[in-house]
Amino acid sequence: MEREGDGEEPTGNLKRLDSAEDPGCPPLACEHSGSLEQEEPAMMRKNDNYLPVPGEEKNLDVNFVNTNARSSESVPMKSLYADDGSPLCPRLGPYFSDGHRRVDYVLAYHIQKPSSIRRQSSRFGENNFIRRLRRSLSMRSSRAPLQPKEDPEIAAQEQRADYHEDDKRFRREEFEENLLEMGLELEKDEGSKIPGIGFLKIHAPWNVLCREAEFMKLKMPTKKVYDVKQGSNVVEKIRLFIHKVTAPLHPKVDANRPQSVKSLSHAFSREKQHLFDLSDRDKFFDSKTRSSIVYEVLKRTRCTRAKYSMGITSLLANGVYSAAYPLHDGDIEGANAEPNDRKLLYEEWASYSVFYKYQPIGLIRKYFGEKVGLYFAWLGVYTQMLIPAAIVGVIVFLYGCATVDDNIPSMEICDPRNNITMCPLCDRACSYWKLVTACGTARASHLFDNPATVFFSIFMALWAVLFMEHWKRRQMRLNYVWDLTGFGEEEEDHNRAEYEFRVMQKTMRQENSTPKSEKVKLTCTDRLPAYLTTVVMMGFMITVTFAIVFGVILYRISIKAALHMSTYPAARSNIRATVKTTAAIINLIIIIILDEIYASIARWLTTLEVPKTDKSFEERLIFKTFILKFVNAFTPIVYLAFFRGRLVGRPGNYLYVVGSYRMEECAHAGCLMELCIQLCITMLGKQLIQNNLFEIGIPKLKKLLRRRKSELDSKQEEELNKTLQRHEKDHILGPFVGLSPEYMEMIIQFGMVTLFVASFPLAPLFALLNNIIEIRLDAKKFVMELRRPIAAKAKDIGIWYNLLRGLSKVAVIVNAFVISFTSDFIPRLVYQYMYSHDGTMHGFVNHTLSYFNVSDFQPGTDPLQPMHLGYKVQICRYKDYREPPWSSTPYDLSKEFWAILAARLAFVIVFQNVVMLMSDFVDWLIPDIPKDISLQMHKEKILMVELFMKEEQGKRLAARDNQNQDNCTSPSSANQSLPQPRSRPVSHANCS
Repeated sequence: MEREGDGEEPTGNLKRLDSAEDPGCPPLACEHSGSLEQEEPAMMRKNDNYLPVPGEEKNLDVNFVNTNARSSESVPMKSLYADDGSPLCPRLGPYFSDGHRRVDYVLAYHIQKPSSIRRQSSRFGENNFIRRLRRSLSMRSSRAPLQPKEDPEIAAQEQRADYHEDDKRFRREEFEENLLEMGLELEKDEGSKIPGIGFLKIHAPWNVLCREAEFMKLKMPTKKVYDVKQGSNVVEKIRLFIHKVTAPLHPKVDANRPQSVKSLSHAFSREKQHLFDLSDRDKFFDSKTRSSIVYEVLKRTRCTRAKYSMGITSLLANGVYSAAYPLHDGDIEGANAEPNDRKLLYEEWASYSVFYKYQPIGLIRKYFGEKVGLYFAWLGVYTQMLIPAAIVGVIVFLYGCATVDDNIPSMEICDPRNNITMCPLCDRACSYWKLVTACGTARASHLFDNPATVFFSIFMALWAVLFMEHWKRRQMRLNYVWDLTGFGEEEEDHNRAEYEFRVMQKTMRQENSTPKSEKVKLTCTDRLPAYLTTVVMMGFMITVTFAIVFGVILYRISIKAALHMSTYPAARSNIRATVKTTAAIINLIIIIILDEIYASIARWLTTLEVPKTDKSFEERLIFKTFILKFVNAFTPIVYLAFFRGRLVGRPGNYLYVVGSYRMEECAHAGCLMELCIQLCITMLGKQLIQNNLFEIGIPKLKKLLRRRKSELDSKQEEELNKTLQRHEKDHILGPFVGLSPEYMEMIIQFGMVTLFVASFPLAPLFALLNNIIEIRLDAKKFVMELRRPIAAKAKDIGIWYNLLRGLSKVAVIVNAFVISFTSDFIPRLVYQYMYSHDGTMHGFVNHTLSYFNVSDFQPGTDPLQPMHLGYKVQICRYKDYREPPWSSTPYDLSKEFWAILAARLAFVIVFQNVVMLMSDFVDWLIPDIPKDISLQMHKEKILMVELFMKEEQGKRLAARDNQNQDNCTSPSSANQSLPQPRSRPVSHANCS
């Protein structure tokens, strides 16, 4: 329950701050950037209560306590008494000390125990203050503060100027005075159980909520409701049937149930309050909307001094305030936990026991806002769409398992009667080997390299298009249900604090040369050094990634030679598998480490560019981070898929790098198996270690370290936690850092699922299993471990949709090249239809092997143990299409090589164009807006026009009735109005 601004006095001995009552308060230079305060009546200040709660220390702030309070002992918050002498026991929920007014927002700040009472001195003189401020600003001129994402507190984590404590306190006074001018009600709590932290609790009364809701054009439900129809009768029956069948999968949340009626929504207006249902003013604006309204006021409120305007982000970045956050609704666990949306989310969403249920998207949006709601809705759609992809991928894998014994090429490799002697895999240390030893690798390769993988690649390309279309339709449906259809067209984005700081610096430099009427802004010339730094650093980081991948290549080459030279039989038993697995694990560790480094570098580069708005900052940061992380994750995979085994040379003329390192060859069955191992380890490792283990382990480790530092045991800490106020409990939680990390890990996963799916058909299954855990893990993190984010409106997922669409297009091309160049699908087809005598695959292995005369080895490259097999080898075989040594052009590329190359290129062109055409056809076939939603939106517009026409008609009738009533009550004046003969019959008729 909230109390409106009725002008009553504060409860007990709490005193309202008024600068007129405090002669020690210095003149303030605070002003508001908007023009709304001019619209407020003069009585606004009388209705706004500022309630400082004295702490356990005396005289913490001489400006906020009256004379009597200074001379008496400070009273802790628990022992305050009301006017009637009854004890005032504040509720532990998100309320002021009176237990009625809701805390809509909290600002936290550091307080120090003063050694003596700090009184106003000459340090607070106007000139001295300006000089200190200019000096402080010049100290930080070379460093820009960190850009906040969703929570403005993130700005306080970097680049804090070392303001004197008095300066910080004086700035807080300025800012809080200005908040009072805006109509907000404030209450201080400096006697909290968190040492060294003071809290400023903010409450927005009803008139402020109405004013700001009108200014922000918030759509609110009106009294007018209408029936919602999902489509034709058949569609409606099918929908109801499906809903009944899937009823056990739906969470027990009212907000998630289908609504048969919907309220007509309209932008809130104080002049049209009669259109809205204001029977319960406490629930008309929910907690999410109230906190977002207060945050908008905080963003627009400025304190100016020495030409430098400081808003909430600047105050946080400079340490004037240490944190800013809205409060959670209540507790989750405990016998005293009252029913609230947070507890309901914990029970029906953030629990692993409900992993099989749908998400309560409506309640998520109601509690966290549209932006968070859209993320979890998108993640839910993506996870649902992975189910058919995972099923088809498992079927493809099982098909490979079922047909492995019927695969003629692998049977020929495993047949010891063929007695094929292969050339050494490395110089000197490696000797000749039998092809039959590659039997296991050949059989395993067939599990992923079979005709079904081509079908699966086409299926996944169409799946990606269907996923994008399904999400667009789901997004439009959510926009309609959440009343976001007209959002974003007239939205203004506030300038970032760093941008205004740089503009202020430029203004001070040019104040003598630039006319005052000309508006100063940052141009491309001002940002040119930052842009050049970005280009150079991005290029350098990508080069570092390539260099590290090359280092892993050298590791594989050297460790293979070392294992071949080893005298331990165990080390030489399975060299190829050992090298593959260890190299993939090294790649994974490097990827995880570089991901964290690249994220910091991308943020630093984006900060250097000084984007004007938060949206611009976010998009630039996302693009840089995506480029660096994408290159980091996929460079080893691209090398294995398209470069390994192609830059090798041939026996007697191998390609060497860094002196004597001979480039790697693929196994006889191709590089697809190694590509599969790299994808599997990278995908599983990133999901288990980077996504899940870090998200679970790091918060628990921080909690353990906090407990170690604390002198209380677990029981004492639990008892203390029960007595903490809501704002104190939320202060202990971690700050919300935005949705970009959550989106980024899913986008990289989407790339793993679609780009190289031809080599790893089980990728959708692993992604599905990860996402089932990821949804509940993120839910638990949002509900339990993070402060409540500021509710941000959004009608789509922004730049992430463009990245997804781009990845789905690139996936078609990549899979075409994987099938044609990495797998043996095209060589098998060419052999079967051009070179096979009986149209079967018999003889394919011999067809793919070329001959080499061992006498043609370069000096110093022949094996040290030529008699390793027990006999002298004259001719060895290697995988390539080259002329034999006895031909007229020995070791030149054969005509079979060129025929297969032409077939590979033709397949790429045909596959790419056919799949793209099918994708575009599916995109055109499925409308972006569901038909029933389109009809409902049209119906809403008609009903809105009718509503306003009726309102205007009612106003005209009321005005006419008033006029006629006036005419009836004054007949003498009607008789005297002789020049108006038309009005008399009407008035007489109405009077009768």
